[in-house]
Amino acid sequence: MDKLQALEHKLDSLIQQYQQLAADHRALREQESQWQQERQRLIKNNEVARGRVENMISRLKGLNQEN
Repeated sequence: MDKLQALEHKLDSLIQQYQQLAADHRALREQESQWQQERQRLIKNNEVARGRVENMISRLKGLNQEN
């Protein structure tokens, strides 16, 4: 009977560990998704900033050629 109880206890422990790992996995997947969204937002902002800088450089070159 003690062996059966020990086995039940070990099985309960394994189930609990599995549930914790599954929850951790879900949390990591969500975090990964958030990081991917943040990355896309930063890439977009970088492209907008690059376009503005290129526009300013073009305008400055145009002013320089006029003088």
